[in-house]
Amino acid sequence: MLRAFAAVARSGNFGVAAAELSTSQPALTKQVQLLERRLGSVLFDRGRHGARLTSAGERLLPEAVDLLARADAFERHAAQVATGVEGSLAIGFGLSGIELAPRAVALFRSRYPGVAVSLDDMSSAVQCERLAAGSLQVGFVRLPVPAGLKHVRLQRDRLALALPTAEEAPSDIARWLDERPLVRLVPERGPGLSQQITSLYSELKCRPRVLQEAADLQTVLALVAAGVGPAVVPASAASIAVGVQLIPLRGRAAGWVIGAGWRETSPLVKRFVEAAVEASGGLRMVERR
Repeated sequence: MLRAFAAVARSGNFGVAAAELSTSQPALTKQVQLLERRLGSVLFDRGRHGARLTSAGERLLPEAVDLLARADAFERHAAQVATGVEGSLAIGFGLSGIELAPRAVALFRSRYPGVAVSLDDMSSAVQCERLAAGSLQVGFVRLPVPAGLKHVRLQRDRLALALPTAEEAPSDIARWLDERPLVRLVPERGPGLSQQITSLYSELKCRPRVLQEAADLQTVLALVAAGVGPAVVPASAASIAVGVQLIPLRGRAAGWVIGAGWRETSPLVKRFVEAAVEASGGLRMVERR
C-alpha cells in the first residue's frame, strides 16, 4: 500500500503508477483506498487532471518514502546475511592453530569485510564444548572431533625440540631428553599438547624433569631463546619462535592432525571453512557427523 501511495504521488497518475508497479489500475486504486481508510485521511484529489496530493498526503508522503527506503535496505541486508556476506562469527583456536587461524581469518576478512569475526584462544576440548553449545561457530581443533560435529582436515602438526639457535642438536634425542630439566607449558593451558608430549616420552622411554613452567607458548619459547632450558613444543610454533631452532621429533605419538570443526553449516560457516582450507593449502574436505 505504501508503494502504491508513493508511486501515485510520484507520477500524479493512477494508470502510470499501476504500470510502474506491474499491476492493474483497479488493483492499485483499491490499495490506495484501503490505505486511506486505515489512515483516516484522503491522500489524493482525483480528477481529470490526474491525482494530486491533499495536504494530508503531502505531510505523510515523506514518512512513507522513508519507511519504504528502510524496508528496501532491510531486504538487502537480509539477503547479504542469508548469502554469508554479512553477520558475525566466533572462532576458536588452540596452540596448533596459532599461525593458521589468524591467516584464515585475515583471508576471510579480506573477502567479506561486512562480517564481524572474533578469534579466541582456547584448548580443543573447550572449543568442542562451545561448538556443541552453539557459542562458537568454528574451531581449529585436534582431530577427531566428538560425535555431532563436522570437520575438515587442515594440516598436520608434530612435536619438536626447541633449542637456542646457536646450540647444537643432539644426535640421540631420546637419550638426551632422559632426566633432562625442560621448560614446559602449564598442562592446564594445553591439555591436548601435554597428553601428546607424555605419550611421546612413553614411546621414547625417557622421563625429562620439569625445570620451569610458563602460562603461554610465547613465554616458553622466550625462555628457551634466553638459554633457561630446552622445551618440547608444536612444530607449528615456528612462526613465533625467535632465536629458537625447532627440531622435529620422530615417533608415532609425535604427530597429530588439526582441522576446522563446526556444528551447523550456515552460509557464513561454509565461507569461513572454505577460507580456512585455502589458507592451509587446500586439503580435501572430509566431514564427520
